[in-house]
Amino acid sequence: MGVNIANLSETIDINFSNVNRTGFSVSCASWDGRSKRDGADNWITDGCKTKEVDDSVICQCSHLTFFAILMSSPETKISSSDLKILILITKAGCGMSLFFLGVALFMHFLIRKNKASQAVKILMNLFIALFILNLCFLINESVADLKIFAACVAIAAALHYSMLATFTWFFMQALHLYLNLYKIPTDIKYYLCKICITGWVIPAVVVVGLLASNKYGDMEISDDSGTSVNMCWIPDYSWHLGVNTGYYGIVFIFTLTIFIVTVVQITHFASETKNNKISTKKRVFSLLGLFSLLGITWGFAFFSYGPLLLPSYYIFTILNSFQGFFLFIYYYFSSRINPEDKNQLESSSHTTENVYITNPYT
Repeated sequence: MGVNIANLSETIDINFSNVNRTGFSVSCASWDGRSKRDGADNWITDGCKTKEVDDSVICQCSHLTFFAILMSSPETKISSSDLKILILITKAGCGMSLFFLGVALFMHFLIRKNKASQAVKILMNLFIALFILNLCFLINESVADLKIFAACVAIAAALHYSMLATFTWFFMQALHLYLNLYKIPTDIKYYLCKICITGWVIPAVVVVGLLASNKYGDMEISDDSGTSVNMCWIPDYSWHLGVNTGYYGIVFIFTLTIFIVTVVQITHFASETKNNKISTKKRVFSLLGLFSLLGITWGFAFFSYGPLLLPSYYIFTILNSFQGFFLFIYYYFSSRINPEDKNQLESSSHTTENVYITNPYT
């Protein structure tokens, strides 16, 4: 007919009877002759919901085209109760992180800006990226439910950019820590300017490339009962895996290496210093803060397979949705110096300053 019929107010329900689903997962799909995948036309699941009743499969679609059921090896899906709990944890964590990141940025830009060191300025860029990430994530589902394609693409691109920017600033944190640990001068001309350009431009290049390739859109996250949650993201799983996992994989290798080197330095210094007045509690606090500061908690995503799938989801969700809150706590307590601590810091050697660069706010 040459007419695109989509976004119908009432779905068209197509019932496929006597479907043998043993050993397979099924999904309703429609033929998309306008876009290509690996050079060929492809089936897409956009605009269709799948309902399984006894031996029947019902496809509820909001547009007109050719329809079919795709059968594939079953994917591991979490239960409906776990999905609800994870969503609640995520929203609570992101909301709390959003608030405390806002407080930290307020404290920095209106109260302590003139006193900030290089480390704090780098940290504030990480806070900005995390603030945008949490904000975009909280409003993502609401935008997806509007079913406005342009708005969905915009919020998906903003969410993806802020996530990649967060990863990049983890890398910058580790790089700055490395330079301080090995006493490499950071008085390079326009040092912070170069750091900022790298931290914000590289993610933009990736996102612009995906926008030009039309890789953003709406998708559904479903549980084992068929209940789904709408989200604006990268529907093509292979692209999501390649871009995001690959990008963070590079960051993770570097940040984990710096973390291990720092732990070795602290342990080595503590063993050589007999009159070390820094308590074990403070040392553990610094290491935990560094663990979150370098974004190593995102590495739990690598364990989301097999029997570790559900535990890794919970650990990943709790640590990363509350990450902004954890970083604020670390930033706040690290910036509080009592007179005794100040005297200790002033009398400490330069080596101590470098080893405890994980506490850069003093």
